[in-house]
Parts: sequence; C-alpha cells; structure tokens
Amino acid sequence: MTARASNRARYDRATAHLDAPLAIVDLDAFDANADDLVRRAGGKPVRVASKSVRCRALLERALAREGFAGVMSFTLAESLWLARSGCDDVLLAYPSADRAAYAELAADPKLAAAVTVMVDDPAQLDLIDAARAGGGEVVRVCLELDTSLRLFGGRVRVGARRSPLHSPAEVAEVARAVARRPGFRVVGLMAYEGHVAGVGDAVAGKPLRSRAVRLMQAAARRELAERRAAVVRAVREVVPDLEFVNGGGTGSVQHTAGEDAVTEVAAGSGLYVPRLFDNYTSFTGRPAALFALPVVRRPGVGAVTVLGGGYPASGAPGADRLPVPYLPEGLRYDPQEGAGEVQTPLLGSPADDLLIGDRVWFRHAKAGELCERFDALHLVEGDTVTDTVPTYRGEGMTFL
Repeated sequence: MTARASNRARYDRATAHLDAPLAIVDLDAFDANADDLVRRAGGKPVRVASKSVRCRALLERALAREGFAGVMSFTLAESLWLARSGCDDVLLAYPSADRAAYAELAADPKLAAAVTVMVDDPAQLDLIDAARAGGGEVVRVCLELDTSLRLFGGRVRVGARRSPLHSPAEVAEVARAVARRPGFRVVGLMAYEGHVAGVGDAVAGKPLRSRAVRLMQAAARRELAERRAAVVRAVREVVPDLEFVNGGGTGSVQHTAGEDAVTEVAAGSGLYVPRLFDNYTSFTGRPAALFALPVVRRPGVGAVTVLGGGYPASGAPGADRLPVPYLPEGLRYDPQEGAGEVQTPLLGSPADDLLIGDRVWFRHAKAGELCERFDALHLVEGDTVTDTVPTYRGEGMTFL
C-alpha cells in the first residue's frame, strides 16, 4: 500500500461516523510542517499568517510551539477580535478603511498595545485620524516596502502590486511623516516577496518555465536583500528603536531569515501545505488540510459524481486555482464541467471502485480559503478524530 493509500484508509476510518462534505486537518502533518518552518527560520521567530489558517484553535496550536511568535492578520476587524481573544501581538498585513474598527482601536489601551496597523501612504493616517471619534490612544504603525523586482529601468516589473514605497528614501520619508504626527508611532517594517515566497520553482512538466522562475527568484532575492538592508538603515535613522522587520512567506522562509536586516519571518500556508506549495525545490511539506466530498452518482464507466466541489481559490483564474482530487489517486475533472457548484463529475479508472456514499478527498489550491467553505475542522490523529474545532466561519466571523 502506498503512503497516500494508507492515508486514505486512515482518513476514511477516522471520519466514518461523519457525513461528508467535511474538512480535516491531519495533526501529525500539521505539527511536522510547523517544525520544518521553525527549522528553516534558523532561530528567527515565525509570525503566523492567519489568512492561511482561519481557525483560532490551530493558530493557538502553532503559537504554543517554540519558534512561533505573533500573528499576521488580514483585516482590522479580525485583528481586534484576535486581540480580544488573548493574542497580544497582531500585525495587520494590509491597510484598512474600516473606520468603526479604527475608532475601537484608538479608544482601547489594550487593543492599541496589541495591534499594529499597516501604512504606506500618509493619506491613510488622515483616514485613521478622521475615524478616531475622540479616541486618543497611540496607534502602532508598520511601514510596508514594495518588494517587486524592476528591470530595464522599471519597464518590466515582477511582483505583486502592494506598497508604492520602493526606495529607502521613500520609506524613510513616510517614517518621518508618521514621526511628526501626534498619535502614531512607527514600530516595524514589512516586505512580502510574494514572487519568491508564493511562486513554485519546480512546476511538473515545465522545465523551461521552472528554470526561468528560479533565475528570476535568485535575482529578486539578491536585489531585495540589498535594498531591504538599505531601507532598514534609512528608517532606523528616523526611528532608532524600531521593534521588528518582517519578511518572507512559506516559500522563502530560509532565504529571508538569512538576511541580517530581517528580525522575523511570516508563514501560514506551510502549516496546511495546499496544492500550490507542491512545486518548490526549497522545501517539501506534508498535506495537512483536506476536504472530503461524497459520491452521489455513478453516471457511467470510469466516472463518478460527487456533491459540491466548486471551491476555486483567489488569484488569476486558471486550472491551478482549483482544488485537486487527491485520494484515491488517479481521478481527474471532466474538462467539459470542471468543479461544479453543487456537483462535480470525476473521471478515471479509480471511479469504478467507488460506491455511492464513498468519499473522495481533495486538496484546496490555497490554504485558509478552504475554511470559508466549512464551519468546522475535524482534527485527525492516527485514524481517530480527536477534536472538532470551528473555523472563522464556524464562529460567525467572515471578515472578507
């Protein structure tokens, strides 16, 4: 029996008393992935990206392990919720326009001490001040650096369109603007190199593309390491007591942690290891988060139909944004239908061994987005469900 077939048998036994659709997290795989992130971070703390976990119980499980410290959140409302739940170090990874949440933050000393907001434009400070509603607490600010690789005089740009702050001078100028402004304090810098951390460099069946990605990423790492160090020096001239410099993501942990200027790395997807993280030469994780759909039809030889399944991931549309049928091995989508809202046909010889009521296990393309489809995660150890915990959705928290 292959390792995947053995896992399928375990998951089927563990969840036999439950009705599908359902989602699980294999805790042995989750913990092994957490250990690997800490190893790759080389002694620098790993901040957990909540967007890629979206389950408080599993955020707490990661944070309880040595080597993890703090949460990187994705909305301000979520940040306040996590802080009220006991997390005392929450870095908001994206600027917000949530005026009500800013009013809460500025009025509550505990929240203001626990939450750091993201800024890359003085206009964002204007919005926060206008939202204070009399709240006088000092707002902790993190400045974000644009990590994109710019080639041929800027005519070619590789990387996500995030912060407008690219040069040391630009970041330092915004740091000065914050320092001059009552009610704000710069405490950190963040730079997320998504074109390195979030793009696989070993795409199956595409050797030329994979080599091009590796060459691009090597150049991007060199350029960013030099520029990030210069940015940190420039900002420390304005803010000598800077608390942290955050960088990286699951796919670049060891490279980013190796920079002297970086004090901590961020990672979240590496705990669940969704399908988009299969194509990396720098690490190999264990799939920990899966979902099961029940077989409800057998429309013909070599075909079954499962209930639901149309769970595409965010990003540029494409086949790589779809969940992948994982167990049993050998199933594939019908190209005329794909993954459907209420039913998904699957083709392949393993279909002939599946009966009505059997389940097919899938891996989502991205990590935390799976949790927007399920209100609970069943935690599996060995061949037993040892606990069932709510996702954000299960707690009634749908932040985006």
